[in-house]
Amino acid sequence: MNSSTLFGISTVTYILAMMLYITYIAFRNSPLGMTATAVTVTGFAAQTAAILIRWSEAYSQWVIFSPESTFIISILRSAPLKNLYESLVFFVWCLMLGYLIIEFIYKNRSFGAFATPVAGVALAFINLSGISSEIEPLMPALQSNWLLVHVMMSFIAYATFALSFSTGLMYLILKTEKRNEPSYIFWTTTLGIFISIMLFMGIDFFTFKVMVRPDQFIKSYLFKTSLLNQSLSIKLISWFIVSAIIAMVWWSGLLLKRIIEKFSIPADILDEITYKSIAIGFPIFTLGGLIFGAIWANQAWGTYWSWDPKETWSLITWFVYAFYLHSRTIRGWRGKKVAIVAVVGFGVVMFTYLGVNLLLSGLHSYGEMR
Repeated sequence: MNSSTLFGISTVTYILAMMLYITYIAFRNSPLGMTATAVTVTGFAAQTAAILIRWSEAYSQWVIFSPESTFIISILRSAPLKNLYESLVFFVWCLMLGYLIIEFIYKNRSFGAFATPVAGVALAFINLSGISSEIEPLMPALQSNWLLVHVMMSFIAYATFALSFSTGLMYLILKTEKRNEPSYIFWTTTLGIFISIMLFMGIDFFTFKVMVRPDQFIKSYLFKTSLLNQSLSIKLISWFIVSAIIAMVWWSGLLLKRIIEKFSIPADILDEITYKSIAIGFPIFTLGGLIFGAIWANQAWGTYWSWDPKETWSLITWFVYAFYLHSRTIRGWRGKKVAIVAVVGFGVVMFTYLGVNLLLSGLHSYGEMR
């Protein structure tokens, strides 16, 4: 059984677990909850095995291309973290590991109804979008012993930030009571923009998928059927649809709150998970993402810092989460204020991860969809 087959099994398993978690929340049936957890663990085990098999496959190719390398160097440089496909898979793995730890510590399965669909949809997107899963030789800039530690630590931090985003958003939903509250307007607008982006990306994808490569789609065709269309009328209609979606989310936000309340996760627990996720992810990102990245950059390009777009946005990400921790620990911020910072922070993370690689040029432009 190869890694692709196991990734497919984990995708289906996560989606099945999602349905079980939702049914568990609806009926509060303990056996269903235990089954959902068992299915999630099965999917996680399958994904873990797939990553290890892919690592083995990459190691075999690395030995062929660089037979002079030592065993340790071959292991480090063949880590399955070299392109967008592998990094997305590892991000999902870290996210599910974080969820399972949260479920074990807090003895609450309701959050699984959020974590498993994110994992299942992300893995399904990898397969449907045409992102290349081929194992290719490392380009010279990536042929470093820092590959494993820098990229792995960065994505572990990204996963903790993703968890803080979800719990921070759920906290805001639970703690807002009126539609005219600033925090209510913030989270409904954020969610409405997210839904709009997914909608228009889907339209673009099905319009241009058969015509262009995935990397060309992102760089040259994204939102060209809607928000960035050459036709002024279509562009205006598209922005009107965005406004309508935001308004609809704003109007139905209190209904969504009642749904989230059925998760039976206390708001103070969500606040605690948000803080602990960032408190764990921030030093990992500082060490692995910035410090180790700077050392690697000096080895690869002869300078520790070059204000490459990826480096610049990584620094912005660092400042956002440093502000979160400073505000909470030094200034004593709690509740909605820091939850908003956590939500904004993950938006910056996603642009650092995907937007910079796919929309901007720079030394990190190897992180494409090819």
